[in-house]
Amino acid sequence: MRRLLNILTIIVLPFLLASMLVSCSGTSFDPTRDGTAPDILTTSTILADITQNIAGDRLKVGSLLPFGVDPHSYQPTPQDTVKVSKSKVLVSNGAGYELFLEPLLANADGERTLIEASASLDLRSDAEHGVDPHLWLDPNNVIVYVENIRDGLIRFDPEGTEIYQANANAYIARLEELDAWINEQIAQIPPARRLLVTNHEAFGYFAEQYGFTIIGTVIESFSSDASPSAQQMAALVDQIKSSEAPAIFLDAADNPSLAQQIAAETDVEVVTDLHVESLTDGAPTGTYIEMMKYNVTQIVKALQ
Repeated sequence: MRRLLNILTIIVLPFLLASMLVSCSGTSFDPTRDGTAPDILTTSTILADITQNIAGDRLKVGSLLPFGVDPHSYQPTPQDTVKVSKSKVLVSNGAGYELFLEPLLANADGERTLIEASASLDLRSDAEHGVDPHLWLDPNNVIVYVENIRDGLIRFDPEGTEIYQANANAYIARLEELDAWINEQIAQIPPARRLLVTNHEAFGYFAEQYGFTIIGTVIESFSSDASPSAQQMAALVDQIKSSEAPAIFLDAADNPSLAQQIAAETDVEVVTDLHVESLTDGAPTGTYIEMMKYNVTQIVKALQ
């Protein structure tokens, strides 16, 4: 009997482990899970959630990138080309965010309606690092995203115009409520402590909208797919000490080792569980609005 149990364990355990690995790894934004291709493909889970709020039940939305994946370092697969080929509408952030997208479009078959969510927005940029694509961290920019996506869906499906307009108006109202809520929460932070140190330069639009000063970043780049120099790390230590910034804020997907080294020299807190580039598969950051509320709550808690 014991031998039989051992044999069963050897046979069954690998399948259980494989199943666990699949369930723990990122999955595409629901509703691609039923095996059918979505009508609308977005480049990120954040865009998928925003787009689904506009499309409602009329069109199915899927995300090219899985939950928890950073677009800055993403390497496309042949399966991604197939997904793009099957899409009828493709929604991207734009502003140079999806460097992986151009070769996918070049190799994809068929035609699709392309929607650039950030079109017409004013972009932050500098000569050394280029353009900052993280516009969605200001909900007021996301209102423009919604308008651009709404207009693109109407071009693709004119018969659904009334649905897309009504859904967009309802979601814009929720974004305006989110903006008001963020202002209320930030009012709890003394102005002198509204200081941000982050992993990479992602919070510029957020800081400008809500009155924060960015003291510095672990990685001096708009992309997380870069490496700091020893001189830059030393300069950041000095900046944190002179400003008395209380914390370093990281995305949950960031490697915390460099930030922890800096924290050891400056005696500041490292907050490791913000969500900047991707949603999670469920609470507390399963939607864009939930993600923003969670991030703001963590920031307020660390800076009060």
